[in-house]
Amino acid sequence: RHFLLMAPPASIAGAGVARVLSIQSHVVHGYVGNKAAVFPLQVLGVEVDAINSVQFSCHTGYPLFTGQVLQGDALWELVRGLEGNKLLEYTHLLTGYIGSASVLRTVLRTLTAIRQVSPDAAYLCDPVLGDGGKLYAPAELVSIYKDEVVPLATMLTPNQFEAELLTDITIATESDAFAACEHLHAKGVHTVVITSAHLDEPQAQGSITLLASRRQAAEGSAAGSRPSRYRIDIPKIESTFTGTGDLTAALLLAWTHRLGEDALAQALENTVASVQAVLKRTCEEGRADRELCLVQSVADVTNPSVQLRVRARTV
Repeated sequence: RHFLLMAPPASIAGAGVARVLSIQSHVVHGYVGNKAAVFPLQVLGVEVDAINSVQFSCHTGYPLFTGQVLQGDALWELVRGLEGNKLLEYTHLLTGYIGSASVLRTVLRTLTAIRQVSPDAAYLCDPVLGDGGKLYAPAELVSIYKDEVVPLATMLTPNQFEAELLTDITIATESDAFAACEHLHAKGVHTVVITSAHLDEPQAQGSITLLASRRQAAEGSAAGSRPSRYRIDIPKIESTFTGTGDLTAALLLAWTHRLGEDALAQALENTVASVQAVLKRTCEEGRADRELCLVQSVADVTNPSVQLRVRARTV
């Protein structure tokens, strides 16, 4: 057989086209990590290259799971191959579950390499550390996220527990949540979305609350300008799901890119609408494994029907 070797084009990313490197977990069965993120990004018109931080048979909530964990040197070997072929022209880096300090630090090395090629590349970091008061990532990662990762992130999408870990602020009220957001803004994060919080407030009873804060861009904005803040109270669905955070982060990336950073409110509404539709369909299907019915919900991903509106909050 004969193969024609061609030099890569000078620029791969077309005007306005998002090109994402997604470094997350992978499962053979189910929808978490890259399995929950790549498909919705692609159907929303985003080019995605995926690196799997772990490759497991299924997520770790099953009685048995098997597989392999990527190490930092193996990750860098993959990135080196991309770099050598001039394939690091990404508009975004997206990261989710990272299983070791060596991989997390190699992620930062990867971000540096991407920004050397594309200085404006955005970094959307979902700091997957734990939930509900339980840490399920190595404890040593908390300080690395705090001191090394957070200052480089463009958008951060922690849940309540992760936001508390990263800021040392206990979140019980909306004010607490936005204080945590302000702490993260001060570290350099442009947009913070606390994707799920259980607030001790009368208006939050029976709901999961999403809170978001967007810092005004430094260029062309007045010194000391106040961030834009938003809240959505989402009715609880009485069930347990996996992969919702991964799906949420991917949808936020897609919609903020498509609509522009000034349309964060609409991006939040679209994201929540799609996630809620996927969860409702998953309940209706009655799947024994409770895996997200993501493929069956493609129309809800590409054309979300917004039912819940954001409320702008004052600073």
